[in-house]
Amino acid sequence: MRVSAIARQLGPLGASALGLSSMVGAGVFYVWGPASALAGSLVLVSLVIAGVIALLNALSMAQLALHNPVSGGAYRFGQTYVSPRVGFLAGSLFLAGKTSSVAAIALIAASYLAPNFAPLLAAGLVALFATLNITGIRTTAGVSIISVLVVLSVLAVVVVQGFTTEPVSRIAAAGDGWGVLSAAGLMFFAFAGYARMATLGGEVRNPRVVVPRVIIWTLLGVLGLYFLLGYLLVTRVGTSALAQSLTPLAELVSGQWQIVVIAGAALAGLGSLAAILAGLSRTSMAMAQSGDLPRVLGYISPRTSSPVVAEATMAVAAMALVISVDPVWLVGASSGCVLGYYAIAHLSALRQPVSERIMTPVLPWAGLVGCVVLVASLPWQSLVITAAIAAVMMVVWQVTRGGVAKLG
Repeated sequence: MRVSAIARQLGPLGASALGLSSMVGAGVFYVWGPASALAGSLVLVSLVIAGVIALLNALSMAQLALHNPVSGGAYRFGQTYVSPRVGFLAGSLFLAGKTSSVAAIALIAASYLAPNFAPLLAAGLVALFATLNITGIRTTAGVSIISVLVVLSVLAVVVVQGFTTEPVSRIAAAGDGWGVLSAAGLMFFAFAGYARMATLGGEVRNPRVVVPRVIIWTLLGVLGLYFLLGYLLVTRVGTSALAQSLTPLAELVSGQWQIVVIAGAALAGLGSLAAILAGLSRTSMAMAQSGDLPRVLGYISPRTSSPVVAEATMAVAAMALVISVDPVWLVGASSGCVLGYYAIAHLSALRQPVSERIMTPVLPWAGLVGCVVLVASLPWQSLVITAAIAAVMMVVWQVTRGGVAKLG
């Protein structure tokens, strides 16, 4: 069943459930460690900063999607309101960011399941879900909703168990301001997926009112849950120990409950792998069919109706990252690319005519500045990866387009 059909049937409540299913994922089971290493006891400040930027991003996407009900997100918005090359850059950053996300999510799930063999298991998981996609098997919106209900139940167990744990005697010192911003860039990874709510404008009643409300309240709910988890991690585990942990939420529970948390982390990761891989293959397929990527990526199997070349290409790229890149830098690269993608969305929102706006231009400006600041504050390794990806994709644009397109 298509997501749009689910939303039309369930209305705003269905949109909220789908938003939760796209946000509550593997990131919350991992990102606390590297973020705590940068921000220390101020990691909760980093979380709030990341949540505010996510909210601004989603509102700009909602404004754009209400008047442009097409697939492709900021790829199409950038083409429409800025220039074809800027739109291509947005699509490229999305592909690179989500490929890094696939690799990071697979590693997070594998770290909970088999920490001594995480890279090999993660590569195998990517290959498995890519194969399932190629054969035509799809994860439906209904399965996503069931999955997030299970994961939320696991997180509820973590919260209850956390409050029964004795607080640590000493919390590590606070990080500096730059470390707090760097941690916010990494924490942004935990909110990935919220833009899916912004694409539902054509499927709910009174979208100009309902969609912004769904976005705001769902994001605030997730931010509240994450803040509670972060408070327990800081006060019950301590930021020094947290910074060293690959499985932070498992530190809040003991005994058989650790098995429950491990299962929840695996479900959160595995439940999103197939969907993200499918979205990656279809975005690259659409860009190829539009002439923005090599045409071979647009091939569709007549037997399964799947973009097999694009699916296999994205999977191989993710597997290469799994084996060769540390998960911290994968999370940073994913955040950097996706923040760049949303910066282009904000720029597109600022270019919309007044008749299409549902909010003051101050909000897209704040979101644009926030995205740029968070990208600049990421660890240098992540910045290098993001810049290299952007440079390579601009070369691809020149080769594919024959150097004809000009920057608008």
